[in-house]
Amino acid sequence: MNTQASLLPVIRELVPEDQRMDVVEGLFGMAFPLQLEPVVYGITDRMAEEYTGGYWDFWTLSNGGFYMAPGTDESFDVSCQNQCRGVLSADALGITSCLYAYSNLSFSLSDIAREYARHYHLLREYSMGHAEVRQILGATD
Repeated sequence: MNTQASLLPVIRELVPEDQRMDVVEGLFGMAFPLQLEPVVYGITDRMAEEYTGGYWDFWTLSNGGFYMAPGTDESFDVSCQNQCRGVLSADALGITSCLYAYSNLSFSLSDIAREYARHYHLLREYSMGHAEVRQILGATD
């Protein structure tokens, strides 16, 4: 059943610096610093050879989702697990890395695996309206 809410575009909102820890604690608890965050960084490091670390922006989504992305205007050459190669903006790289992380972690035996699966679908919904949707889908499908 389609509802009016499902017809609205998913929008993002930057998490202010002083609210970052509260937001991720509320969404993921201790799983964020112990599981999700290091997995996202590791995937990004393997996917984008030019990535050398740095500050990441945290974004909440109007559908309840969350993602993080390098806080830069740079673009990155990527080589993905599915053999896709291309160029992604930092924002699209963050979305792609988070989708990989959510998917991988959703198959774990942890208590939060189901939550990771939910966040995968929420972020994927947001990515459908992203300017680089084709590149994100190519990298993740």
